[in-house]
Amino acid sequence: MEIKESVQHQFGSVAERYASSFTHAQGPDLDALVARADAVGPVSILDAACGTGHTALALAHAGFRTTALDLTEPMLEQGRRLAAERSLDVTFDRGDVENLPYESGSFDALSTRLAAHHFPNPTRAIAECLRVVRPGGTVWLSDVVSYTDPTADTFLQAIELLRDPSHVRDHRVDEWEAMFRDAGASPRLVATWPLYQPFDAWVERMQTPAPEVAVLQRLFDQGPSEARKALDLDATDERSFTLTVALLEVRKESAPN
Repeated sequence: MEIKESVQHQFGSVAERYASSFTHAQGPDLDALVARADAVGPVSILDAACGTGHTALALAHAGFRTTALDLTEPMLEQGRRLAAERSLDVTFDRGDVENLPYESGSFDALSTRLAAHHFPNPTRAIAECLRVVRPGGTVWLSDVVSYTDPTADTFLQAIELLRDPSHVRDHRVDEWEAMFRDAGASPRLVATWPLYQPFDAWVERMQTPAPEVAVLQRLFDQGPSEARKALDLDATDERSFTLTVALLEVRKESAPN
């Protein structure tokens, strides 16, 4: 199964769980993203790989004209339901972030949150995100990020993939910055935050099968010290752990005169 098919398979069956996920519905990174949008002042924003639309709904609530796009129709259906319940005007479109169905320069800004680790071709996704934003516009990318320590990085990617086979990679901040610079844009790290994850809620949200959960439990109980330190892993507290989320603000360079 290709990654994009895996994404639709994985998230189509758990869309209702993500509609009620506190991790996705709130958080300091979401607050910071909306605050940065208020400071920059775009009129129209595309929320790419929107999931069930929590970021798009927050932006619409703040007064922005918001379009939300995702690859998985059940996730979009949940987003439409949430928007209707909150009387928010958000347009929900089905599409692929690596081949966005919009003309170049269609939006003042673009956001993507807690989704980029599923992009099989991140440089292609970056190029598309920048293409649909007008010259001088802004892209905000928020996602879980990895570590410079190879052991901690390997551990993180392994547990992510065991939990969710549609996972591709949690990139480091410097990797994202390099990809944006290579695309001709100017990235800036806004901030990073800890993201606390109780083990049971983490696997239940994705409906991870029991055999994979058992392997994850063994990894958490026997993980190397470098990984345990990086993830602040506490095996005595129901295997709770802490990820790191980063928010990047990226300026698309203005067209030359």
